[in-house]
Formats: sequence, C-alpha cells, structure tokens
Amino acid sequence: MEHITLLLTIVVVTALVFDFTNGFHDTANAMATTISTGAMKPKTAVAMSAVLNLIGAFLSVEVAKTISSGLVNEEGIQPEVIFAALVGAILWNLLTWLVGLPSSSSHALMGGLIGATIASVGLGGVNGGVVVTKVLIPAVAAPLVAGLAAMLASRLTYRLGRNADRKTTDKGYRAGQITSAGLVSLAHGTNDAQKTMGIITLALVAGGILAPGSNPPVWVIVSAGTAIALGTYLGGWRIIRTMGKGLTDLQPQQGFAAQTSAAAVILASSNLGFSLSTTHSCSGAVMGAGLGRKGGVVRWSTATRMFVAWGLTLPAAGLVAALSEYVTRQGDWGVMAVAAFLIASCTAIWFISRRQVVDHTNVNETEDEAPGVVTTAIAAVTPPPAGTLTDDLKATIPSPAPADPAAPTATATV
Repeated sequence: MEHITLLLTIVVVTALVFDFTNGFHDTANAMATTISTGAMKPKTAVAMSAVLNLIGAFLSVEVAKTISSGLVNEEGIQPEVIFAALVGAILWNLLTWLVGLPSSSSHALMGGLIGATIASVGLGGVNGGVVVTKVLIPAVAAPLVAGLAAMLASRLTYRLGRNADRKTTDKGYRAGQITSAGLVSLAHGTNDAQKTMGIITLALVAGGILAPGSNPPVWVIVSAGTAIALGTYLGGWRIIRTMGKGLTDLQPQQGFAAQTSAAAVILASSNLGFSLSTTHSCSGAVMGAGLGRKGGVVRWSTATRMFVAWGLTLPAAGLVAALSEYVTRQGDWGVMAVAAFLIASCTAIWFISRRQVVDHTNVNETEDEAPGVVTTAIAAVTPPPAGTLTDDLKATIPSPAPADPAAPTATATV
C-alpha cells in the first residue's frame, strides 16, 4: 500500500505538471489575437486569462467524467499506465511549444492515455465509440464550425460598420475583444482544466482510493485549476506569436469575431461533454476571421505545418506513452527511469528554447518567411522590368578601370 501511495503521488504531481504545460501552451487560444491587435498589453492579457482559467475550472465536471470513465475502461488500468500517458503528453506539449506550433494539449493527453492503455491491456481497454464520437469527430468539426462562424461574423462586422468612423469602430471592437478573450479564457478553464481533473480521478480510481464513476474531489478541482492558471500566467509566447501574427494579420473586428466564435463552440462542447481541442477551435476561428476580411490572407505554409502537428499529436503522444508504459511495467526502477527521462528531456528543451528567446517584449515581432517553391520558380523565369539588370548579367559586364590621376586629360578644342 505504501508503494501505491508513493506512485499515486508521482502520478498526481505529473498530472499537475501536464496541467501547467497545458496552461502556457494554450494561452494563445484566448489572448493571441487580443495581443496582436493591441487591445491589451501582453502581461495584462495573460494575467486576466489566468484568473478566468481558474474560475472556469469550477463551472463543470462533464468533460472530466468523459476522461475518467469514458475514454478507457477503468478495470485493469494501473497508475503506471496513467503516469506513462502523462509523460507522452508533456513531451509533445513541450516539443510543439519549442517550435511555436499550436497543437492540441487535449489530444496529446488522450493520445498518451490511449497508447499507454493499449500497451498495458490491449485494444479492448479503449472505448472506440467514445474516441470516435467525443474525440475524433469534434476534432474535425470544431475548427470547421468555428472557422465558418468567424468568417461570417467578420464579414458581417465589416458590412455593418462600413460607413462608421474607423477609429471609433476600432476602439469599440478592441473593447469587445477584451470581453470575448475573457470568455475564451473562461471556456478554456471549463474545458481543459477538467481534463487533468479527469486523469487524476482515473488515477485515484486505479489506486483504489475512489470508487469507479466518482466525480473529481474538491482538492483535485482546486489543484488542477491553480496549475493551469499558473501556466497561463507564464505565457506561451512562442505560440502566441504564431497564432497572433504567423497565421494571418487581424484587425480588431476580426479578432472580436474569432474569439467570440471560438468561445461559443468551446462552451457548447463543454456542456455536451465533448472533449474537443480549444486549440483547434481557436486556430480555425483565426483562419476563418482572416478570410472574412476583403483582401485578408491566411499564411498557408504556417497553417500546413500546424495541420501536420495536429495529425501527429495522437499517434506521437501515444507512441511515447506506450514505450514509457513498457519501462514502468518493469517495477520501481522503471518508474524512476521514466521520471528521470522526463526531467532530463524537459530540461534540455528549456535550454534549447533559451537560444532564441520569445517573451512579452517581442511577441508581436515576425520574421520574414522564406519564399516557397512556386514563388521561387516564378521569379526564376520572369524577365526583369525594363531598364534593370539581373545580378548575373551585371556580373558579366567588366567594370571600367579606375582613372589614373597622373594621366593627362584630353581637352576639346574648337
């Protein structure tokens, strides 16, 4: 029993570490557009988001119940399985944060849980119907619904304000952005903090502390809400830069439309118990809002990298979790080895991130994107404008010899 208590402590602490990474990984969902349009100062924005994430954690437990008693069968699941799942989820969160890609913390957690469960008890331990109806379908539908809603809302706002004073409307929409960003933060706490509540509850059930089907205890709700709030306050500046400036350029009208649409989708799914990705919803809304303005564009090269990360999240986290489960199954030394590997990996990722620091002082700065293959090919076959020479042609023309100051100068005589 002492071993189980120690192991459960490790699992709970690891779950709260995941919740912390979830917080700074997903801060961009609520505050990227607000920061990029100048509606709020970066540090003020993440502070407000942290408080509302904490409040949102107390509003519902429906998603937590989906995680703790719906995704996998509780019978046969050991605390080691949950620990391995969290290792896979944390490492994927940190890797995608390092490269600034807004992937799904929710799917990382669920992918880790599925992979570790399959490695432990086989495919029979996973409820396939729940995975399809409450994970995969929302994963596809959420960004499409949020994106379409944001695009239509953006077009509507521009149409309604086409004759209004630009400065007045921008000021009003910036105020609306602050409100809608607060709503997204509240929704994020309601949806994402519950995932950690669910995973801790599942661990307590697996350890025999709680009966199957139990709701998360109060201390679990408080600790999960606090962890995600602290992570949110830290700010995931790399991902905020990508969502705020990397996907598209947003004006206040578009930012308001994107955040309102995303919040509506997230809150509706939380009430239905759908464990959707807030990242998918908010990213889809940002792209939809970008297309909603006449002349607006989406940087599809960045979006493509993001889509690839989305597709890899479940299998990548699941594979790491499965390997971790195999090692933890060997006994106490296996658990300690996986824990040491997790700590070493997190430390290494942190030091790598320090080579190019992104924080609240430079979050709105963007680097020029390298031209794509098509752009390069077109430039190679396009003749230069009249009166200009290419660099290669210039190189073939010999430069005139420098004048000799001692040489006599010719004078014209009439």
